[in-house]
Amino acid sequence: MTPTQEQLLALSAVFQAASLVDKLARTGQISDAQLGCLLGSLLVRDPKNTLEVYGGDDLNLREGYKALVGALERNPASLQREPLRYALALLGLERQLVKRDDMLQVIGNRLDQIQNQVEHFGLTHDNVVAACGALYQDTLSTFRQRIQVHGDMRFLQQPAVAAKVRALLLTGIRSARLWRQLGGHRWQLVFSRGKLLKELYPLLRG
Repeated sequence: MTPTQEQLLALSAVFQAASLVDKLARTGQISDAQLGCLLGSLLVRDPKNTLEVYGGDDLNLREGYKALVGALERNPASLQREPLRYALALLGLERQLVKRDDMLQVIGNRLDQIQNQVEHFGLTHDNVVAACGALYQDTLSTFRQRIQVHGDMRFLQQPAVAAKVRALLLTGIRSARLWRQLGGHRWQLVFSRGKLLKELYPLLRG
């Protein structure tokens, strides 16, 4: 993978989280494999490469690739508006988080506790999802710029769905942070769309 493709992998994971939030909000359902891929990324320490953060396989990031391609191509037919809105909001929230060392410390400590829960219950267990959702609610939800999720209230009012939505938003922040650490910045999405798409198409085709 090229350095740009490593960035795109992390950015696609932001869009994957955004796409899954949208899907949950509309249908109340996503697969455990997709959820587990992103939840696992919260707990990976010292990965050898970016792909390892997501379990060593980008199979569960396909929807993220498609949503990112749609955003970069700016084709009205393939543009996913809600996932794009969530993804851009996640990138904005991550910028605010960087300035809050106290909050980063809390998140790090709580993720250590969640790691213990994962070892006991498993990655996609309701208790783990609830703990990740609560972590998002106690930290990133307190910022003035909050992410408003739109969808079917029959699903969004269910505690288990709401917990998954918050847990996914937390994973989106993790991937936004990784994207930034790999050299990604928002100007690329405006001025380097052609270059990014050229590197992204081979990933999408697999």
